[in-house]
This record gives sequence, C-alpha cells and structure tokens, in this order.
Amino acid sequence: MSDNKKKDVRLSYEEALLWIHGLGRFGIKPGLKRVARLLELLQNPQESIRFVHIGGTNGKGSTAAMLASICRAAGYKTGLYTSPYLLSFTNRMAVDGKDVSEDELVDLVARIRPLVSLISADTAYGEMTEFEVVTALALTYFAQKNVDLVILEVGLGGRLDATNIVKPLLSIITNVSLEHTEILGDTVEKIAYEKAGIIKERVPVLTASEDPAALKVIETTAGQKSSVLYRVEGDTKANANLSRSVSYDSRKISEDGQYFQYYGLNMVLDNVFIPLRGLFQLKNASTAVAAAEILADTISGMDEKTIRMGLSQTSWPGRLELLCDKPKLVMDGAHNPAAMKELISSLKAFFSYEKLILIFGALAGKDLSKMLDIALPLADQVIFTRPASERAVDPSEIVEKYASRLNSFKGTLVVETNIAKALEEAFSASGAEDLILVTGSLYTVSDARNCWQNMT
Repeated sequence: MSDNKKKDVRLSYEEALLWIHGLGRFGIKPGLKRVARLLELLQNPQESIRFVHIGGTNGKGSTAAMLASICRAAGYKTGLYTSPYLLSFTNRMAVDGKDVSEDELVDLVARIRPLVSLISADTAYGEMTEFEVVTALALTYFAQKNVDLVILEVGLGGRLDATNIVKPLLSIITNVSLEHTEILGDTVEKIAYEKAGIIKERVPVLTASEDPAALKVIETTAGQKSSVLYRVEGDTKANANLSRSVSYDSRKISEDGQYFQYYGLNMVLDNVFIPLRGLFQLKNASTAVAAAEILADTISGMDEKTIRMGLSQTSWPGRLELLCDKPKLVMDGAHNPAAMKELISSLKAFFSYEKLILIFGALAGKDLSKMLDIALPLADQVIFTRPASERAVDPSEIVEKYASRLNSFKGTLVVETNIAKALEEAFSASGAEDLILVTGSLYTVSDARNCWQNMT
C-alpha cells in the first residue's frame, strides 16, 4: 500500500529537474538507438510534426530564433527547441515564444521516467543520456501542443545527435569550425562530416559555411543524398556565378540593432531591421530569410511582410546583449575562438567606451588559449570566474595554465570564483563611460544574468 501511495505522489518541479540533470552523469553517448526506442514507446510523436533542423558550430540558436519568429509571423504555431538554456530549464522548449510551463514539464517527466528506466535497464540499449531524454520530452511536448512546425537545434555534431531522429522539410548547417574535437574529430573535414550527417535524402540543405574544406564535405554529402544545396555568402560579388545562393550587405548599425540589404533567391529586401547586435547576426538573419524562401515551396505565407515582421520581433538574449548603461553591461555566450573573434569585432563596431572590463568563465574542453589571445588585447581588466557547471574550468587553473600569456597582459588580473562577486568587482572598478563584458560560455552568461537581475 505504501508503495502505491508513493507512486501517486506528484513530482515537484525541482524533483523533475533533479531527475533530468541526474542523467547527465551518463555523459555524452552519440547514437540514435536509445532515443529511437524511447520515441517508439511514446508512439513516435515526431512523426506528426514538420521540422526545420539546424546544425553548425556557431549561430544555430540565433538563426533558429529568427526563423521561428518568421514562422510565427506567417501564422504558424511554431515550436523552438534549443540548448543550453539561458535563465531557466523551461527555455529549452517553447511554443510561439512561450516556454513550457513547470507543471507541463513535470507531467512530461512523470510520463517518460518509467520508460527511460525500462530502456536503461536493457543491456541492448544502456543508460540514456540527459540530452536524449530532453529531446524526447520536447518532441512529445510539441506533439501534444499540435504545433504546425518545429525549429529544432542540434545539440552536438549532427550525424549521431539525438535530434537527428527527425526528417525535416529543410536542413541548415550554419557554419563549421573546430569544436568538441575529442568527440567530433580533430579536423574541419571530420567535423563537417558529422554536421553534414543531418542532410537527409532529397531534403534541401542550406549552409552559410565559407570554409572550403567544410564546404567540400557538405557539397559531397548533399550530392550523395540527392539534396539541393543552397548557400549564404557575405560578399555579393562572390555570388555572380553561383546558382541557388543568397547574399547580404550591412546598411546601418546602432546600439538598438542593425539594418541590412538581402539579395535572395526570389526577392531583394532593402533596409531589413533586426533587433540583434553583432555583425555576425547579419549572416544568421540572411540564413533565416533564405530558409523562409526555401520553405515557401512547401508552406504558404513566407512573403516580404512576414519576413520583415518576424525578424523585427526576434528576441534572443545573451548574444551581445546590453543590459544597462553607464557603465554598459554587455553579455555574450561566445565559447570558441571563431565566436570570440566575431564578438570582439562586433563589440568595437556597436559600442563606444573608455575602459573594457572582461569577466571570463569557460567550460573544460574549449580552446581557451586562442580565445584569450583574441579577447585580452582589448581588455583593461580581466576577472576570471566560474559558471555553475560541473564542466566549468576553475579560474585559478586558467591563470596558472596560461601564466606565460597572461604575464604580457598590462592590465589588472583578478580571480573571483563567485560570479555575483565578480560583477560587483567589475562595477566597483568601472566608470560611467566604461564597458563590462561577460563572456566565455552561455553558462557564464546565464549565471551572470541571474545575478544581475537579483542585483537590480
């Protein structure tokens, strides 16, 4: 009797999260058989949904957010699946811009937990990972909500990522650079092969990658899959002899956002506005618009008015986000050298300031050496800190490991493990015309953003 009563007790939201995060101890185990089995037990909710699948090294989340906003503007009930979350776990899955509620998540966990236990106990499958389970939770949620379309972001790589269980209307590969080399491979070609794994038979694919080695892999895979390949180029002249390609030009930038010109497959759009900062966002926005043009062959409503409205209404915090002025507080989740290079270039283009105070926290496995080489020359003070993640690098280890590089830094170096205290230190050291930049990882930005909200 007591056992039955225990089974009837409803989980709390905190207990549901503890169970989900507890699956993280099983690490990253690429492969589709476990998630395929779980979805089968759930009656394959993904089969009732249309998808756009987005992979790539950087820009996945921003591109997904802009495309989801365009789809909503076109009148479609749109799901959005992204990772990691910024402020709350419920950010991971949203419908029409509204996150899954805590109660809905608890109900989903209650339904899926016994099935996960069943699979994990079967030696033919083994323990399920956190990302596999969360992906299944999201797909089940979107099916329950009867969405018209889901913009689905890859977690890691592509070929063996749990999200690759779906067959989309369109596959997107934003770009390819070195990341997670211990899992995906130690060359751009190997990583491109993993990311190109989301390309499906006769499903169109769109890429904004410009790396010749990566492009060759993507083109080869698209050819093998009989998939039409579309490309986004930054230089309009480069497109003169390329079919199925789009390009863009920057028009005007400000602290509130930016305008650009889009040269598309079937349309040219002048002075398109996006409320997102960062020169790199123009390529992401152009990728989202190109995706809308391609989708127009399958779904209606992807016209100029819809595209402009969707882009202008996009919200994607934590990416060159300005939280306050005097001093300016800017947060960006750049977590690899390519993203850091884009961030630093955009920072100088979008903001004017006297001193730059850098708050830096990162996860293990990242190329911190190159990231610091890019960021340090711009900083007057660096505060090394640590996000609340088991994979976070201890700031003292950063200082010790890169001592020779840091010895040439002429500014002030501070180690402050607590992110709230790191923010306090930065504000104490800054004047009204200075800028505080929080970066190194979305986990660092998430913690800092929560601390900032508590401070204000």
